[in-house]
Amino acid sequence: MGTWLIRLRDRLPAGGGLRDEDWAGRHRLLTVLLAAFMVASTVFGALRHQNAALLWIDLLVLPTVVAGTLLRNRRLRSVCVAIGFTIACAGFVSLNNGLTEAHFAFFIAIAALALYRDWAPFGAFLVATILHHGVFGMLSGAHTYDHDSARTHPLFWALLHGFAVLLAAGFQAVYWHLTEAEERRAADNLEESQAQLSIAFDETPTPMAMFAPEGRLLRGNAAFRQWLRLPDELPADFSVRDLPLVPVAPESSVLERVMASPEPLTMVRRFRRVDDGSLIWVQLHTTPLRDRQGRLRFIFAHCQDVTSVRNHEEELRRQVRHDSLTGLLSRKAFEQDLAVMLRGRTPVSVIYLGVDRFKSVNNGSGHATGDEVLRALAARLTRVAPLGALLARLGGDEFAVAVTGPSTSGPLLGQELLAAMSEPLDVGDNPLPISISVGAASGHGAEHADDVVLAADTAMYAAKRAGGNRLEVFTEDMRVSVRERLAAEARLRQALTGHLPWTLPLWFQPVVSTVNGQIVGAEALVRMRLPDGKILSPFHFIGAAEETGLIVALGEHVLRSAFDHLLYWSSHLGYVSVNVSPRQLADPGFVPMLAGLLAEHPELDPSRLVLEITETAVLASTVDVGERLATIKRLGVRIALDDFGTGYSSLTWLKSVPADVVKLDRSFVAGLAEDQRKASIISAVLWLARSLGMSTIAEGVEEMADWEALRAAGCPAVQGYFFSEPQPPEEFQAMLINRKCVTPLAQFT
Repeated sequence: MGTWLIRLRDRLPAGGGLRDEDWAGRHRLLTVLLAAFMVASTVFGALRHQNAALLWIDLLVLPTVVAGTLLRNRRLRSVCVAIGFTIACAGFVSLNNGLTEAHFAFFIAIAALALYRDWAPFGAFLVATILHHGVFGMLSGAHTYDHDSARTHPLFWALLHGFAVLLAAGFQAVYWHLTEAEERRAADNLEESQAQLSIAFDETPTPMAMFAPEGRLLRGNAAFRQWLRLPDELPADFSVRDLPLVPVAPESSVLERVMASPEPLTMVRRFRRVDDGSLIWVQLHTTPLRDRQGRLRFIFAHCQDVTSVRNHEEELRRQVRHDSLTGLLSRKAFEQDLAVMLRGRTPVSVIYLGVDRFKSVNNGSGHATGDEVLRALAARLTRVAPLGALLARLGGDEFAVAVTGPSTSGPLLGQELLAAMSEPLDVGDNPLPISISVGAASGHGAEHADDVVLAADTAMYAAKRAGGNRLEVFTEDMRVSVRERLAAEARLRQALTGHLPWTLPLWFQPVVSTVNGQIVGAEALVRMRLPDGKILSPFHFIGAAEETGLIVALGEHVLRSAFDHLLYWSSHLGYVSVNVSPRQLADPGFVPMLAGLLAEHPELDPSRLVLEITETAVLASTVDVGERLATIKRLGVRIALDDFGTGYSSLTWLKSVPADVVKLDRSFVAGLAEDQRKASIISAVLWLARSLGMSTIAEGVEEMADWEALRAAGCPAVQGYFFSEPQPPEEFQAMLINRKCVTPLAQFT
């Protein structure tokens, strides 16, 4: 029996569970309904002229309304309202003389009182209803029931009516129980969701907080408190204004922006910590939560310290704008800032400078020393340049300075820079003297930024070609020269991609023996054939080939073509000499390429190939020329020292370079017959060459008198226009085969 009661109790609704504000709203509704029911009943009774009954009803219902309003205990208040409904329903039945349909009021009242979800008012109404039907049914049956059976057996009908009300109440109780079960499930789900939210909120390493619309801190997780170094317990009125962060650049309030925006916001702000004064960057992601009416309920904020990220970005921007080696502006940053400078009203001068023979310093002393030179040069430029000037390293050993002022400002600053470089740079523990070539140009207008830099660059290269350690101011003639070099480069590139024997043919100038006038060899000289058939001399493209490095590909073609002609003329021509430029000699692939060509033609005697190098090529090279020439000699190829006598130490090089042939420069040959000093020099060189086992060739022979003087001095071979200009292969072959003795020399054969 006890177990059955426990099960019944568990199946019955527990009652209560309403929040105070929810209960108050329901109680207010029921109290108003009771008062309205009383007023309606009064009007209804007055219309039926039942004033005595109305008086008793009002006198009994009115106190329950007052008590339901004034009492403090909410259960007593609800019981009073329930009794009031019982009295009002009984009065309504009485006013209708026990009409059965009037009893429906009790069913309406029991449904209304179920809103309390409390057994006290619910049970009070049930008990009062049964008592009314039973007691009043016996005492005043006419006002309780409208049929004879109920008036004869009022107790039976009281129980019957009470049972009907109880059934209605039972269904209300079932609904009530089901509602409580659903609420418990909802509460469990809510509790689980809140637990998950609490774990996600409190345990996440990202600082998070919730704020009220006025800025009051509602909740902050551990990461938020630790990040801001806040205590675990905060005052109830703690708000955004109390956070230990001060915006560096105060802007509109974050709260104002969030309240004005219906969408989440992401912003980055810089703050200063109050405790230690350090600066931090904070990324704020705020989400406003609003009710159905659009009113802001609270703000959910994610906070992320992005100081390291911003600092890294700043460092990357600094690296983009500044050269990592010298700290000066990079080329891109210089061009951007120069464009801004050129927008002003004052003209701008650009000084472009490069280190003379920096490659020799870099390769000879090592790249580390080269870097030290560039850093020291940048430091000296910084000291000399005026305040407000732009300084940049444009790449390699090239620097630029931009200053505002009249057009004379650039040349004046260029001279100051040249003077500053007269003192050696402090590189490591040793002072290192260097020189620079400087170009200056001026311009105005941001659209001319590229032009003024190019003009200064052009002037700087003009200074380099003039010998370096000097200043050149840009002129339009230089621009023409640049255009010509660009055109020459374009023509050379086009020729190198064409059919080389046609686009870059070899011409040959004979080398003649002074003994018998026979052609003993030839110098191969490359020409360029344009699409229209015009032939260009090397003067028009060798300079561009040297500057662009195309001389390497061009030189290989010349060697291959010389090999082909040597093989073709094998029985008629002793040797062919080929000029080798400094760029070719310094190229690491030159010697392997030469060895490969010889290996491809094993039938060719390597001594029939002579490589002509100049003293300038030897001096300008950054590699060990002696070792490279020795390797070439080991291949069997002969070496000629070209333009001998034009350098500063020719006799020294004559002894140190493993040359087989010495070619006397035309400056010693021209006018030889009338200049005894030249004759003495040539005699000395011929004697020295013979003592070193070398042969000699005199270049630039154009007069009969010079030829006779050379022949008398014992020079073994000559070359020049007196005998023949360089000839195309077909004409040279005719000269070689049909006339082995050159015409002007026929008298000596």
